[in-house]
Amino acid sequence: MTQALIRRARPGDEHDILRLIHALAAYENEPGAVEATAEGLAAKLFGDDPKVFAHVAELDEKVVGMAVWFFNFSTWTGRHGLYLEDLFVDPDARDGGIARALFEALGAEARAQDCARIDWNVLDWNERAKGFYRRIGARHLDAWEPWRLDGKALDRLKGEEP
Repeated sequence: MTQALIRRARPGDEHDILRLIHALAAYENEPGAVEATAEGLAAKLFGDDPKVFAHVAELDEKVVGMAVWFFNFSTWTGRHGLYLEDLFVDPDARDGGIARALFEALGAEARAQDCARIDWNVLDWNERAKGFYRRIGARHLDAWEPWRLDGKALDRLKGEEP
């Protein structure tokens, strides 16, 4: 297999990133959950003041993988961290080192930006992903639970009692 080219996403990649987001949603059994559009991704990733970033993996000039990320902050270290929102590699391109290469690029980005760590979530049933993460040296944080406020609950958060 040809070695993948890993690079920062650039304008024009938004359609491929959206295609991969749809493939990820289908993989996670949520095919109808994607609300993102190519135009919205382009604005968020490549606009005047982006707050989200991406790396893509190209194989034979086709985008086959993505890592979408942003910066968070650790009050304990006093440094930023890199939060990986989504990592996905086309099923046909798996087992060729692309996910590892994307993580290596994220590691380089984190070091260049003086980040203290890389954080992400993984679905509890995704044993393949968890195995990969363990192989690259990641560890599961047993004491932390993911929480979320969204939708109508977020809309109600306007200072009044629920």
